[in-house]
Amino acid sequence: MRITYKGDYALKAVLDLALHYDMELVRSQEMAKRIDAPQKFLEQVLLELRKGRLIESRRGSIGGYRLSKSPDKITVGDVVRLIDGDIEPISCAKAGYTECTDIARCVFRGIWQKVAKSASEIVDSVTFEDLVNQIKEKYAEPDYVI
Repeated sequence: MRITYKGDYALKAVLDLALHYDMELVRSQEMAKRIDAPQKFLEQVLLELRKGRLIESRRGSIGGYRLSKSPDKITVGDVVRLIDGDIEPISCAKAGYTECTDIARCVFRGIWQKVAKSASEIVDSVTFEDLVNQIKEKYAEPDYVI
């Protein structure tokens, strides 16, 4: 698994939308500033996220973006697969792969399958709600009560 710049910005964009889930629509200009992304590139990323039905958009002066479903229904794995493709580090790790003539004797395939399984379990178990909660905990104001 390799996360590209596009994948990284997509993850940051979905997280930004998750942080603003119960608020008004998020404008791409504001998001670009918050996640430190080039606006034109971010707009391409947002288009892919929209085509993948992870986000919705509305045009116009009151337009912007929002998640198409609750942050607890979107995993890191959903975004990674949409933008950067398969989790498997090599194509032979996929179930049903038949392109290699040496696959029955290959000692490496089992290793790559374990790597893919472990990576999938991690990215598929973390939702954007989990990440929002982590941020809220990390940056919560301390409550000093005497």
